[in-house]
Amino acid sequence: MPDEAVAQERSVPKPMFTDAEAGARTFPDSGASARRYNYFEPAKRKQTHYEDVTVEVQPDPRHYLSQGWIYGFADGERGYPLHWTKLKAWGVDKPEPRRGIGTGGLPKDFVWPAHGWHWFRDPNEEWEQTLYRYNANVVRQLTQNVENARNGKAFAAWSPNWVRFVERHVGAWMHIEHILGLYVFAANERSAPTNMHNTALAANCARKIRFAQDLALYNLTLTEEIEGFDGTAHLEAWNSDVEWQGARKLTEALTAIQDDWGEAVFATNVVFEPLVGELFRSNLVMQAAAPNGDFVTPTVIGAGESDYAQRDLRWTIACMAPLTEDKEFAEHNKELMNGWLSHWVPQALEAARTMQPLWSQADHRPPRFEDSLDVAKNRFAVVCRDLGLDVPEELKL
Repeated sequence: MPDEAVAQERSVPKPMFTDAEAGARTFPDSGASARRYNYFEPAKRKQTHYEDVTVEVQPDPRHYLSQGWIYGFADGERGYPLHWTKLKAWGVDKPEPRRGIGTGGLPKDFVWPAHGWHWFRDPNEEWEQTLYRYNANVVRQLTQNVENARNGKAFAAWSPNWVRFVERHVGAWMHIEHILGLYVFAANERSAPTNMHNTALAANCARKIRFAQDLALYNLTLTEEIEGFDGTAHLEAWNSDVEWQGARKLTEALTAIQDDWGEAVFATNVVFEPLVGELFRSNLVMQAAAPNGDFVTPTVIGAGESDYAQRDLRWTIACMAPLTEDKEFAEHNKELMNGWLSHWVPQALEAARTMQPLWSQADHRPPRFEDSLDVAKNRFAVVCRDLGLDVPEELKL
């Protein structure tokens, strides 16, 4: 009897693999790394998110904008002129490629002029989203600090003379932050030659204006919480007090720098801030507050101090220091910056010395003015060395 349980093999076509099927063949550019196109050279092995959203975002006919600038100003100037600062970076003196209808692509052996400017990367890696997050976190922390002080009746511990000091002089500092933010950094935000520079300028501007508003809101809170606190006294101090007229004159002079965004940033972040800004914020207010019963104002002032020390100065050094080592224009840039130091340092020292009477207005006084000024000078000397510049002779006086 035949074994009917044994299955009979059916006669049907069998699959035959020939390596011609879709996806079977391997090509040189099949790998994921080969398909990752990047049109700029990242600072490190892999580009960061910051670089992705800032580098080469600003079109430039020296590189990608093959039809030339698509817009211009009434005086005939077009795009982002490199002569909007006297500073120079590798390649700026090379002629711009002439392009237009029918000129085709890049010329043979094209070397992009102004290449040196595009090496700058903001070490803070700030762009729109990080900028909003940072400032929102600072405001949130300050609001909590002030609210806790309000609930704890901390302002009642202030000595009367300290109340007068805060209403006049801490309030007066908001004018400086507002002026520098709006009329130095915002005014020059469009002037730099790359999107990385302009984003850093915009972030610097936003921090200044936020700090000015921090001080304004703090002034309103103190007006509500402290009986007799004059929330308008800062106006009279800024307009009339002799102690503030040097800083006011210098601040307004910074807004009057014409046609050079590099000098505006240099004079503000390299000269004014260490010799006047940190002198007032760190070496006066933050030193004098606690002995006079005030543990709140240092948290407000400290936020602005951190803005400068941790971010504003950091990007400025990263922007300016490579220019003093530029392979084409190092000597030109050093001579230019030393000239700026000779012009602005005496004015900053004069403004600092005009503020000296502020050191004796509180009941419990901070370290002596001359000691505070020495701290500011030492800080300034470190900034100069970080930039590769000589310390000005004026600092030895």
